[in-house]
Amino acid sequence: MMNSLEEFLYFIKIVTHYIPIVTFIFSLFFAYKLFHHLRGKKNATYLSWWFIGILTYAIGTYTEGFHALFGWNYFNYKAWYISGALLGGFPLAQGTAYLILKRKQAYTLSIIFVTLIVIAAICVAFSPVNDNAEELNRLTGKVLTWTWVRGFSPFINTYAMLLLVGGAIYSAYQYKKMKKENKKVLGNIYIAVGALLPGIGGTFTRFGYEEVLFVTELIGILFVYKGYIMMKRDVSDSIYSNQH
Repeated sequence: MMNSLEEFLYFIKIVTHYIPIVTFIFSLFFAYKLFHHLRGKKNATYLSWWFIGILTYAIGTYTEGFHALFGWNYFNYKAWYISGALLGGFPLAQGTAYLILKRKQAYTLSIIFVTLIVIAAICVAFSPVNDNAEELNRLTGKVLTWTWVRGFSPFINTYAMLLLVGGAIYSAYQYKKMKKENKKVLGNIYIAVGALLPGIGGTFTRFGYEEVLFVTELIGILFVYKGYIMMKRDVSDSIYSNQH
């Protein structure tokens, strides 16, 4: 009985490693929807950043799917770390910044963090990989020889999480205060939950449970898409001038 249970759990663990392939395909679909939305609002900077964010999400999950299909690869690993572990939700967060903050403030934050990310990406690209590391068959920052490079990721991702999740919660609260029955309140809640889930999954990867991340990435992008569609279909006035 115990052997059967262990075999079943092992099977589930293996299957979860292929979930990023599904997430990658859905992310491309989401990016396609955003691209068409952006064509109708070419001056909407927040949409441009969201489009970049979903593409980045697609790249990150592609590298995870590549790893599941073909195993560990040096260049794929570096692409995964930069697009997923390093960039994370930053582009989506900057879209929120251009939506809820003054344009000058959002632009300043963009300059600061884009510069930081470029520096961090260069460091990751040049960091040697420990070929003798026990975790070499997994996607984890622990195989980077320059261990200090990993210090960039929590700082950038914390900023992104606070702005993306916090911005969505703030927006939901503001719409709720308007005392209107519209989909923007629930839509923002969906986005907040969807943005939070990959961060939770990312925490589990630090303890060796990367399978949790694969699941939360898929559920997270589904929640964000649901929230985006709900707000797009709501014809009531937006509290943000950039959405008019």
